[in-house]
Amino acid sequence: MRRNLAEMKPKTTEDPQNRIFQMRLENMINMEHELVLLSGRINWKAFEKKFGEFYIQDVGRPGLPTRLMVGLHYLKGLHDLSDEAVVEGFLENPYWQYFCGMEFFEHKLPLNSSSMTRWRKRVGSRGFETLLKETIETAISMSCLKQKDMLKVTVDTTVQEKNITFPTDVKLYAKGTEILVREAKKAGIELRQSYTRTVPMLQRENWLKNRGRKYKQANACQRRLKTILGRTFRDITRKATEEQLTGKLGKYLSMAEQVLNQKREDKNKIYSYFEPETSCIAKGKVHKKYEFGSKASIVTTQKGNWILGTRTYKGSPNDITTLSDSLDQVQKMTGYYPEEVYCDKGYRGKKVHEGLQCKVFIPGIKQQVTAAQKKRLKRRNAIEPVIGHLKEDRGMARNYLKGRIGDEINALMASCGFNLKKLLKLLRAFLSQLITSLIFAHLKLNDKNQALQLGFI
Repeated sequence: MRRNLAEMKPKTTEDPQNRIFQMRLENMINMEHELVLLSGRINWKAFEKKFGEFYIQDVGRPGLPTRLMVGLHYLKGLHDLSDEAVVEGFLENPYWQYFCGMEFFEHKLPLNSSSMTRWRKRVGSRGFETLLKETIETAISMSCLKQKDMLKVTVDTTVQEKNITFPTDVKLYAKGTEILVREAKKAGIELRQSYTRTVPMLQRENWLKNRGRKYKQANACQRRLKTILGRTFRDITRKATEEQLTGKLGKYLSMAEQVLNQKREDKNKIYSYFEPETSCIAKGKVHKKYEFGSKASIVTTQKGNWILGTRTYKGSPNDITTLSDSLDQVQKMTGYYPEEVYCDKGYRGKKVHEGLQCKVFIPGIKQQVTAAQKKRLKRRNAIEPVIGHLKEDRGMARNYLKGRIGDEINALMASCGFNLKKLLKLLRAFLSQLITSLIFAHLKLNDKNQALQLGFI
């Protein structure tokens, strides 16, 4: 780990040695493929300049090429894949290799999947804001996104669920006992009892009694598990020294104490020992009343549904309190502060709106609107399918990245994938239109039906 923290400037993807016996990728693939065209539109040198500050000059081994790491994370967000799946796909797909800056087809993996995890920790959420900003600038350079479109935006919030099981008191008591016994053993503390067989037996019995509607007996099992957790906590506290209480053992002891004392009505409860910052957010849905994760704010353009900003928040803040930060991020990404913002009824609050530099339009609120603004107000619902695609197709449905920084990075990476998908779709449509026009020009056909009969389009 120390070796990775002290890495020198990344090497480039260009190979100084001329591989005369290998075929270049540009001679193997279709250079009119949409992924190849997109790679030529992205300003890769901007990433090397931006991320160069995270490395040390002439210290340690050379870092992996910046274009390789950025390209792999773009593909990860585009196809909703794990780190391992992206690396394996890179080895098999020549188009992915060309997109990541390779000149020759690589038969061996240039990196391990864990290198992607360390690179994310290195650049942080600000680095992934740079990735999202580049997708917006690419759309502007391709004339897919105009300045006037960025001045009229739609804002909405959703919940990005964390990769944890549904928390119950029984699970928290049992897991807490298991973790404390394990950490005490690592620290060299000899406990009076480990409860290795008792805790799983009580868990099983609690489940069976609840299923058989014997709730009193089930509650007795739950109280027994809580007692065991309290005994283990007190046993470790008595025998551990101050030096042993530092580190993981002390951290888990404080969380176990909070689990023992927390009640149903309390706020900021512990729902997971490995993700203690997970919050419970009540959405009022019929199929899912509570969601456990973090709140995410999405900003899209009214025309085209391009994502201009994505932020995540700890806890369950009111929607209106997140509006100012989301608009500031849009200004940071695009250089323009929105003039008109369209929200749902969760953003009601005249006092907060007065402090903003834009007009906020909310359906069902009496306010003077023009015919065009009324039409855009009706189109506010277009952000809902965008959120649906982010969750189902881009990885926001369940976040597997650790910690608060993992929440921010996963949401930004999903937004990058959404914008890239739109760019690829537009390039594909452009190629189809170009091929059709070339066929008409070559055959001098004025009738499209005649070209269809001949099988050219």
